[in-house]
This record gives sequence, structure tokens and C-alpha cells, in this order.
Amino acid sequence: MSSITLQERTEFQEALRKGVRAVCSKYPDSYWRELEAKSAYPEEFVNDITQCGYLSALIPEEYGGSGLGIVEASIILEEINRSGGNSGACHAQMYTMGTLLRHGNKEQKEKYLPKIANGSLRLQAFGVTEPNTGTDTTKLKTFAERKGDKYIVNGQKVFISRTQYSDLMLLLVRTTPLEQVTKKTEGLSVLLVNLKEAVGNGLTIKPIRTMMNHATTELFIEDLEVPVENLIGEEGKGFKYILDGMNAERILIAAECIGDGRWFIERATNYAKERIVFNRPIGQNQGVQFPIARAHVNIEAADLMRYRAAELFDSGKKCGAEANMAKLLAADASWEAANAALQTHGGFGFAEEYDIERKFKETRLYQVAPISTNLILSYVSEHVLGLPRSY
Repeated sequence: MSSITLQERTEFQEALRKGVRAVCSKYPDSYWRELEAKSAYPEEFVNDITQCGYLSALIPEEYGGSGLGIVEASIILEEINRSGGNSGACHAQMYTMGTLLRHGNKEQKEKYLPKIANGSLRLQAFGVTEPNTGTDTTKLKTFAERKGDKYIVNGQKVFISRTQYSDLMLLLVRTTPLEQVTKKTEGLSVLLVNLKEAVGNGLTIKPIRTMMNHATTELFIEDLEVPVENLIGEEGKGFKYILDGMNAERILIAAECIGDGRWFIERATNYAKERIVFNRPIGQNQGVQFPIARAHVNIEAADLMRYRAAELFDSGKKCGAEANMAKLLAADASWEAANAALQTHGGFGFAEEYDIERKFKETRLYQVAPISTNLILSYVSEHVLGLPRSY
């Protein structure tokens, strides 16, 4: 979209927002509430948003996608959350696909990207985290040994979302033992796993019940065979490939948090106008007004950093600091807005029918994942301020 004018881009983005809202309007609060009660996956919504082409926003047109930028992709996810939905059910395709697009070979891209774009294949799972290493990714234990034209994979992953509702998974493994590499970031590789073939043939998926409906699982991998042709990029360079997509992930998560924050602020504002106590609307009281207003201010500020990071990303410029700061600011602001909305609703905020408690749990996740607040502060301390590395 680099050749269009600013006005044309603004008009396009507004049309994009309206289009996403139109899809989301078919899935009211009651839809998400019922899924929450059953810990079920939003199949109908994900299929609908896919068929409308929104999840293929970042896939180039030559592979059947829209060829849009991170700015537009972030708008899509923001609007899903702002409409009361949970884009965590489908957001992974946008940033996991980038590893395949940027580092896959011609045959891999031609084989998978058009099917991901049209929805006949889902790439929604990203297998990195392990029980004993957490965010210390370079020490992960899952190992893939090459034997002829196959890798034999053994290990365990945890908090891997959507594996039960995805056809493909990007899996980060060690292909060279840690003690045999010069730098700890070397010797890691990315494999594209066909989940439909893997389950029951070396891969066992165990659901993990969590405080929110997030389709989270634990993976047990024993002698899983993955064809060598499913290696993404070069063997041993996988850590770089994963990092390459993390800025996109953080920008997109920031947008989701902004969508959540605006949803909370709207709900709190409307309720404060309507709720009458002591013969006056509670929104007339500054003790109710100020937390909502403060949350609004902070959401708007975080939104500026989201756009700053996204524009740098789309321009091909360095944006690690901005992407991290956008995610931190947006996650903090959405959590502040969640607390303001819950407090404004009082006891009704805990009632499922008001949906505050559902969204409250969903947005709390982003203080922890996909990267915790403390790790972002460590990054800024070291890479922006030049302070000594703390770990």
C-alpha cells in the first residue's frame, strides 16, 4: 500500500474496520459466553473470519492473500477484541506464517501459503515453550536427530495453543546439542509439522484447563518422524527465524490489548451513565469517572506506540524497542481498563451475563504472554538504555 495517499490509506483502514465489525456482529456476547462455559473453540467464527480473507492479510497476493502490512493486520485483531470477541483463537496464523514466508523455500511457500490463505489449511500452532526452560529458549530440550530423509523428534512442549484446531505447527527443536555449539543461539531449527499425521504417531496432545478459554495444550513427543523437506530455512538457524517474527507478534498483541481496552472503557462508560445509586448516575461521581478517564488516556497513548512500531515494521526498519514498548504499554493499559470496568460494575462485574469477567481474564494473559512485562523491561534496560545484562 506504499503507493497510495495518506487519505486513501485512512479510508481503506476505516473500511477495513467496518468490514471486521460486520463479521463480528454475527457473533454476539452470548456466542463467546457459551463457548467459555463449554471450553469450546470458536470454529464458526474462525471459519467466517478466514473465508472473508482477514486472516490472510499478511500473505502476499501471489499466494492468495491480501498483501497488507502489519498496520492493517493489527487493525483486524483490534476490532475483533473491541467487538467483544477473542482474537487469541486465530491470531497466530498472522505471525507464524511469517516464518514460512520469509525463510521457507519456494516449494514450501507454493505448497502451503495458498491453502493457508483460503482456509483449507490452518497454521495456528507454534511449539516453542517447554516445562523446564520457559523463556530461556536456547536451553530447550526437544531434540531432532536427522536419520536419512527424516528427523526423529523427542521432547515435550507446554502452553502450546490451538494444536487441536490446527493442521500445521511450527516446532522449534535442537538439532545440535547445546554443549556442541559456539553460541547458545546456534543449533536450533524450525520444523513444519503436519499435525493430522503426527497425532497418534509420535505426538500426544493433552489439553490444559486455564482460567480463560484459550485452547492451551501440552505436547508429548516420542520418536516423531518429520520429513527433512519440512525444515524451514537452514538447519541450526532457527532461533534467528523465530526472533524475526516476534516483533510482529508483539505489535499484533498490542493491538488486541488496545481493542480490549476500548471494549472495557465503552462498557464502563455506558454502565456508569445508566446505573442509578443515591438518585444519581454513578458516572456523575469523580471517583467513578477518573479511573475510566485515566484508562482511556493510557489506551490512547499506547495506541500511538502501536502505530509507531507497526509503521517501522512495514518500512523494513528496526523496531524491536518500539514493538516491545507497544506491547508493554498496551497490556498495562488494557489491564487498567479491565480493573476500572470491573470496579464500575461492582458485583455485576463478576456476573457472567455482563461479560466483564470473561474479558477480564482474557486481557490478564497479556501481562504474562507472549512475553512477560519484566522481560520487556529487561530488554529496554539493556538494548535501549545500555544497562548491564541482568540474566
